[in-house]
Amino acid sequence: MTNRHAVVVGAGIGGLTSAVALHRRGWRVTVCERAPEPPVTGAGIGLAPNALRALDAVGVDVSRAIGGAVPASMGVRRPDGRWLTRAGTADMTARYGRAPLAVPRRALTAALAAALPSSAVRHGTEVTGVDDAGGRPRVRTAGGPDLRADLVVAADGIHSPLRRAYFPAHPGLHYLGETAWRTIVDAPDLRIPAMSETWGRGRRFGVTPLVDGRYYLYATAVVPPDTRFADPRTELRQRFGAWHEPIPALLERVGRLDPADVLRNDLYDLAAPLPRLHHGRIAWLGDAAHAMAPNLGQGGCQAIEDAVVLAHLLPAGERTDDVDGADRADHGDAAVQAALAAYTAARRDRTDAVRLRARRVGRLGVLRAPVAVAARDLAVRATPARLALRGMDDLFNGFRLP
Repeated sequence: MTNRHAVVVGAGIGGLTSAVALHRRGWRVTVCERAPEPPVTGAGIGLAPNALRALDAVGVDVSRAIGGAVPASMGVRRPDGRWLTRAGTADMTARYGRAPLAVPRRALTAALAAALPSSAVRHGTEVTGVDDAGGRPRVRTAGGPDLRADLVVAADGIHSPLRRAYFPAHPGLHYLGETAWRTIVDAPDLRIPAMSETWGRGRRFGVTPLVDGRYYLYATAVVPPDTRFADPRTELRQRFGAWHEPIPALLERVGRLDPADVLRNDLYDLAAPLPRLHHGRIAWLGDAAHAMAPNLGQGGCQAIEDAVVLAHLLPAGERTDDVDGADRADHGDAAVQAALAAYTAARRDRTDAVRLRARRVGRLGVLRAPVAVAARDLAVRATPARLALRGMDDLFNGFRLP
């Protein structure tokens, strides 16, 4: 008997994590990615303790693959540089057993892809649809042969065509009122020890030291959707150049980058939860399942949790001969479908709670009225750091294998 076959649509963090997790469960895995090659540019991603524990569960050691350096502290500042709140990374390590890691996305996806057989990831392979009307799903690809699978993992991103195809009545995406810029700069001379996010009036700027010594920068501003900017580097200097150091110094490094290295995206989340995270033998995960605002740094972390829980619930990939003849396919189909129903039960409520919480936190960042901003800053300053950290317990301790 051959191993069960999973087709993963999308080679982002969630898709690749699911491929690794399924591969280690004995499944044969094919990852279809429409991009012709792995990305040569990109930004960073924060891996919170819950995501690191999920990766541990499938044997992925991020520190060994990429590096394990962490900032000394993290907190929120005002544009004049005053700290509203700050906590030592050691406090987080003591509470959750792990410090968060901030890594380049490109390095993380490369490490995940390296854990798969060399032929598993097919770049330049666009999935145009999935037929799941009985029997094994048939995955259609542009200009290529159809693929038959025992399972399809829809990790096809925030604009997921498979989500739209199978949940046509869903309201889709909700614009959060902000656009975001993201990039990575090399500035070893600045020696920035802290991870920080600075809150202004309808604007935010984040500085995150990466494990490789570079800095992941992100910024947001309240603008109408689809606003066009001539040069993202100039736009960032105009909006944030007068803020506290090291922001101006970092923006000077941004000015040396190619404009294409500064990514810009309007921010959306899912307008409402999906009725379920599976249909037949298709499972949705990550942004395709529960796109959320980046305010908690949990989008990628929840995708990793999804992938690990999904693989854990599915039957092992090795087929057995414990069911005779024609009943064997039906037996395998029932086992997969039962696992997908359990996946929805395990993940839908948790991910939707995180989505709603991220949206609520984002509302603080878009405040522009002076009185509202002053009240927000006062509330943040008045909250003891230990209580703020305790408020993350449900996120950072929330990963569980059913």
